[in-house]
Amino acid sequence: MVPIRGIRARRDRSHLHLGALAAALLALTGLVVATPGTGSAAGWRYTMVGFSNVSQHHMDVYQSGDATTFRPLRMSAFTPPSGVVRDPSIFRGADGWYHVAYTTGRATIGFARSRDRVNWAFTHEYPVPLCCALLPGSGDGRGVFGSSSGSLSFGSAGSSDGPSLSPFTTKAWAPEFFVEGGRVHLVLSMSTGGGFIPYVMTALDPGLRMWTPPVPILSIGADHIDTTIVKVGGTYHAFVKNEGKKTIEHAIAGSLHGPYRFVPIRNFGRFVEGMAVVRLPNGNWRMYFDAYKTGRYHYSDSRDLYAWSPAKELPRLSGTVRHFGVIRESA
Repeated sequence: MVPIRGIRARRDRSHLHLGALAAALLALTGLVVATPGTGSAAGWRYTMVGFSNVSQHHMDVYQSGDATTFRPLRMSAFTPPSGVVRDPSIFRGADGWYHVAYTTGRATIGFARSRDRVNWAFTHEYPVPLCCALLPGSGDGRGVFGSSSGSLSFGSAGSSDGPSLSPFTTKAWAPEFFVEGGRVHLVLSMSTGGGFIPYVMTALDPGLRMWTPPVPILSIGADHIDTTIVKVGGTYHAFVKNEGKKTIEHAIAGSLHGPYRFVPIRNFGRFVEGMAVVRLPNGNWRMYFDAYKTGRYHYSDSRDLYAWSPAKELPRLSGTVRHFGVIRESA
């Protein structure tokens, strides 16, 4: 930095010195792009967190300046003390901490945090023990006296297209942060053994250790998972996986909690999940998704979240990463 200050001090002496300053700044910009933990010349930095085809017990971190070409920031950046670290979602709090929420494989959501996106520390698991009782489509098809959690338990019970007769969560999957007006929400998919129901809960403290009780999202319904939500103007856009059809669906609402109504979306084929939606440097939107049967990752772009481009394969990482989360922030 000393030579640059020197150039600035003499910037009025000649046009040659102005040219030298420009060259020095360009060189410095190149250095910033290549340094982990910093941003791109375009002014944006994208951070991706995910697990891999190799292991669901480690979280890898990648970064990009254009949302297309991601490079490793740190592999195996985080390993939970127990369970798995699937489907991570990431956001940066007002205090500068990066937070990740992830699927543990139990009826809990795991949390970790980092100052630099490189070094991560486990903070806690948050139990979400109750959900789904009497909601349509949440039964497990075992009948009134069926059992999915023990010989003396009713389990979800009910018919597969009927309500669960149990309030006890067996699965809490695919947490997704949604931040609005300084409030941190978590969208997650919950089940008592039957169909998944999308829920929302809201953080009550900056450390994300206290939450409101989960509330079902209205009108998306059972057998929907991997819900991710973005807001444009006064419209909330929910992108969800239909577990029955194994396809991506799009629903809109005037409130985070709904009620939502489904609208048409491009057919991206079957056996796709793990959607992540982020804004591009040019102002358009990008949706990433996991074609899990073929082991490939794809993306599609849109100007308005309604009309989407044909899917393209994500370079470098397709075939390696699984259900990931991504955020954009100023470089």
